[in-house]
Amino acid sequence: MNRSLTPALNRRRFLLTGAALGGGLLVGCSGQRLGEGATFDPVDGQVALNAWVKITPDDRVIVAAPRSEMGQGVHTGLAQLLADELDARWDQVSVEAAPLARVYANTALLLNVSPLLPDDDGLLARLTRASLQTVGYALALQVTGGSSSIRDAWEPLRLAGATARQQLLVVAAARLQVPLAELTVQDGLVRHAASGRTLRFGELAQAAAALPAPSDVSLKPASARRLIGQPVPRTDIPVKVNGQARFGIDTRLPGLLYAAIRQCPVFGGPVLGGRLRPFDLQAARALPGVKDVLILNEQAVVVLAGNTWTAQQAVNALPLQWDEGPHAQLDSAAVSAQLRAALQDSGLHGGTRFRHQGDADAVLAQAPAQRRLQAEYEVPFLAHAALEPVNCTAQVKGGQVTVWCGTQAPSLAQWLAARVADVDTDQVTVHVPLLGGGFGRRLESDMVEQAVAVALRTQGAPVKLTWSREEDLQHDMYRPAAMARFEAALDEQGRPLAWRNSVAAPSIGLSTMQRLLPSLAMDMPDKNQIEGAFELPYAVPNLEVRQFRCATPVPVGSWRSVGHSYNAFFTECFLDELAHAAGQDPVAYRLSLLAQQPRHQAVLKAAAQRAGWGQPLPAGRARGVALHESFGSVCAQVAEVALEGGRLRVHRVVAAIDCGTVVNPDTVDAQLQSAIVYGLSAALMGEITLKDGRVQQRNFPDYDAIRLADMPRIDTVLLPSTSAPGGVGEPGTPPVAPAVANACFALSGERLRRLPLRPTQQVKTT
Repeated sequence: MNRSLTPALNRRRFLLTGAALGGGLLVGCSGQRLGEGATFDPVDGQVALNAWVKITPDDRVIVAAPRSEMGQGVHTGLAQLLADELDARWDQVSVEAAPLARVYANTALLLNVSPLLPDDDGLLARLTRASLQTVGYALALQVTGGSSSIRDAWEPLRLAGATARQQLLVVAAARLQVPLAELTVQDGLVRHAASGRTLRFGELAQAAAALPAPSDVSLKPASARRLIGQPVPRTDIPVKVNGQARFGIDTRLPGLLYAAIRQCPVFGGPVLGGRLRPFDLQAARALPGVKDVLILNEQAVVVLAGNTWTAQQAVNALPLQWDEGPHAQLDSAAVSAQLRAALQDSGLHGGTRFRHQGDADAVLAQAPAQRRLQAEYEVPFLAHAALEPVNCTAQVKGGQVTVWCGTQAPSLAQWLAARVADVDTDQVTVHVPLLGGGFGRRLESDMVEQAVAVALRTQGAPVKLTWSREEDLQHDMYRPAAMARFEAALDEQGRPLAWRNSVAAPSIGLSTMQRLLPSLAMDMPDKNQIEGAFELPYAVPNLEVRQFRCATPVPVGSWRSVGHSYNAFFTECFLDELAHAAGQDPVAYRLSLLAQQPRHQAVLKAAAQRAGWGQPLPAGRARGVALHESFGSVCAQVAEVALEGGRLRVHRVVAAIDCGTVVNPDTVDAQLQSAIVYGLSAALMGEITLKDGRVQQRNFPDYDAIRLADMPRIDTVLLPSTSAPGGVGEPGTPPVAPAVANACFALSGERLRRLPLRPTQQVKTT
């Protein structure tokens, strides 16, 4: 459904009746999504027309960015939305991180937890989505994740720009003493064509801000947009090139203490995990350069010093021993056995049923053995491995808490900092610099809690806590290990009559609640764990998808594309098995099952055409295909692979995407490439393994990524669309692993059902 606003929509009506229209917000009054200008903290002559835009006397337009810039280009995209409606010149636009305030809540974020099918547009579905958006606003969730930033901002930021534009026009009409209809705004100037007179934004802003927000504003039709849809230069690139960019780890403050940490290596947390055995604290504090040694909750040791290197060397020299707790024998084999045991009786209706239509049980029971297929797939735990080390700077002084942290969830960081310091949230200020990668790891706030806990004990001195890479890899909130079991029955033409899929994995929702609010943590159905499995777009008359949640002491969290990252691998590989069993071309087979999904068909055809599907390849190469919908976007990929030196080499990946209206095509292209590199690294080498209750990987030599010499050529196809934007940062990750695995099968005849992909067979000779 097209959720974009009509060109002349009453703002109050939009906000109050959005639920009925299928995508608006029930926020109670017209001004809430515009907010007050004072919220955006105008200084030095700046004038805030609302909570989203400030104008300076020299005509600069400053856009509030309440989402974290972690390399994905979101600050540029947000600014484009507002600047287009304001008709500002791009070279006069800059971006400033927004403060913490309810007006900046991410109301689209909770849509990702809805168990509704993507194409469900019924009244109940629309009300459910609107209710989730209302909850997100009520909770003031200022969070960057779930490929939701542009989806959330699409309406309010354009509305803010259009409202500011209208206010400037009203003031200009009064000053020039001309009818409002005779004025236009273009390239940052208000123009009166008949007289040739112009007025600058800066000379109108003060009077415009004093006006009440107009009750009716006109949003541009797509044909009139000048910035939306264009590859404008990114706002964050110049400072990253010239070295002026400041990330969390670059924080410098007077009197700063530097902290390094060593945490219990065995999982289980403060209740069921290991505990630190007593050691000579006085001797530790006497180490060269050490200013103090602190113990946090018997789970971690922190060393304070005059620089990070000294602190790291000192914490590494400590003779730490641990009572390792009940999980000291946990290993990867035990995790796999637990997942497999959960699926053992999946055909007997255990777990939680997420989707059901027809009678898959009866059809499978009656199907001839030669037309019935079964398969089991598995993926390991994965770390995030963002390039910038985990870090946080905190200061507790005069009853106030100040935090500097590259976080994806500043509202959560504020709340947790307040809880640790035992103060109200309005006594906590959170500064969000640039992030050196996030991928979901910086949705967590463990580093904030630790830094504040240390700062409480430093008599007002600020503390910068920096984790080593070893601490990062061995104390992550990992992408869950998961396993899926499939059964399918084919008709005489090879089409699927029945499909049963059971997925076993730890629950991200439960693990997150155990960290945040353990007293409220409950084992409940978790859409994040099963997403990408229950929304099967293919036509199957008898379908059943079940979820099995497996408890584990290993903390799990959101990893780029969350459950889609592994369920796409499971589902698209098994569908490829059905195509092979039916003796049909994988692309043609998929298209035959997508008759009711024109959007998916178009994306798949675009990828296949660009990749030259069906055309000859050099000897020793083969293609594989995968198609997946996630975060409101549909992405198809074709991978071209070879076996070189006994390992897979990916030479080319073609990715086609329908992500709705494209705000910045360069950003979409970059995010597709980034998502493919991230997913390909996981597909070919990503694996976190456990032994003796702890992670075996320690640093990048143990947890590698695609290097420049192994980078495939990546071609992208952006399908035109008039619908509201979908997600961009994550949808490119899920299809790459199954596309490569399916290509490997086409190449060697070996069906690889576990990640990372490690082929044992050679290229087929026939």
